[in-house]
Amino acid sequence: MLKLLSAVTFILTISYTANAQTPDSTLKPSPVKTLSDIQYNALINGDDLYNMNAVADLNKYPTAEQALKYKKEIDLSPQQVAALTAINTELKRKKIEMGNFIVTNETKLDALFKTHKINESDLIFYTNRYGLYQGELRNAILKAAVAANNLLSPQQVTKLNKFKKS
Repeated sequence: MLKLLSAVTFILTISYTANAQTPDSTLKPSPVKTLSDIQYNALINGDDLYNMNAVADLNKYPTAEQALKYKKEIDLSPQQVAALTAINTELKRKKIEMGNFIVTNETKLDALFKTHKINESDLIFYTNRYGLYQGELRNAILKAAVAANNLLSPQQVTKLNKFKKS
């Protein structure tokens, strides 16, 4: 009986501990109810949750971040490192800026619906603005991939693409 009670207590303790340590329980919930925690944090931190670089990546355009990661292996010059670092820094800034704009826009849209003050012109304005922010974000991401590609020699791009596969 004592063994059975100990086993049940042990299982319940492990079960409770596992449930208490889920990834979502350690994150602060999204302050915008229309965005999940993952979406909100990605937008605020400048992460590309929507894979906006896919067209460039699929066509073997490198990112500045990838090139810098393998700078020794692809033999980047100091000038290339400086230029790629500037591209990467500006892209991160732009991703955070656009993410904050998207969060603010979503917050305003939510407030208008919550207070039942939404009208057709506000709806058109905020949904079109959302599209503009998404478009500006994708443009910045793809523009950075083109700029990174233009800084590298064809041999460096080929080498880099081999590293990306592994």
